[in-house]
Amino acid sequence: MNYIEQLLKTPVSKKLWLYLPFSVFFIGIFVFNWVFLQFNDIDSGALIARNIELYGKNINFLQTILPISSFFFVLILWVRVVQKQSLLSLITARKKVDWKRIAFSFAVWAAITLLIFFYSLYSEPENFKWNFDWAAFLPFLLMALVLIPLQTSFEELFMRGYLMQGIGLASKSRFMALVTTSFIFGMMHISNPEVGQIGYYILIYYIGTGVFLGIITLMDDGLELALGFHAANNLIGALLVTSNWTAFQTNSLFVELSSPKDSLSLITVLTQVGIVLPLLLLLFAKVYRWKDWRNRLMGKVVEV
Repeated sequence: MNYIEQLLKTPVSKKLWLYLPFSVFFIGIFVFNWVFLQFNDIDSGALIARNIELYGKNINFLQTILPISSFFFVLILWVRVVQKQSLLSLITARKKVDWKRIAFSFAVWAAITLLIFFYSLYSEPENFKWNFDWAAFLPFLLMALVLIPLQTSFEELFMRGYLMQGIGLASKSRFMALVTTSFIFGMMHISNPEVGQIGYYILIYYIGTGVFLGIITLMDDGLELALGFHAANNLIGALLVTSNWTAFQTNSLFVELSSPKDSLSLITVLTQVGIVLPLLLLLFAKVYRWKDWRNRLMGKVVEV
């Protein structure tokens, strides 16, 4: 049974309008936030800097991540209570969640992230400053280990799970579900301070990452690989190195001193989206023996 098609014979497919309230509400929050910042000419980076000055990085981190982490539980309640859908079908088409897939994806991307970072640290040490402060890092570590997996899991359950399944059922098109959710995922980052610092081309990275996560979800008939990747990306990044121009500004081990355009240049973004992620996609395809790419990514959503 395929990831989207498994819902065709359930009550969920008969009440597609139920996908609208939660989706419109959550996406509407981001649209309102972006419009508010634009019309009031407010710099999101300046807001974060002021909040850190008033409350410190740990409280700022908590205020940033707690609201979206709480949506994890709201989505679960909506899916179970309102839509009467099983959590298993939201996560995977398998008979049970494959935790080994989650662990493998997490480990691979964590290893790649660490290799890239330590290469940068070795080749350009002047761009990084050791930032370790045990009194500040320990409470941040505890918060990060709990809240970041909730945040990333919600984003995957909503984007590559709930929204992809809903759009797939409504449009009967896997390709439409992939493209739409990838674009929405990218645009939800448009208010991040790095967009203002670097330019809108950074959205290529976010949309490209959304495409990658959507592909591995459709090809693997489940969210496990996407869940592991996203958790590793945010958790390792937040703990290891941050800067004063990103959405996450934490008590990490290192602080990056290079300018935004040096750190995330167009070449860096295109390398990540055009080379690193496709190579990782090939690795997953090899390990899990994916076949029938055309149908799985572009085929119609029909009963099998």
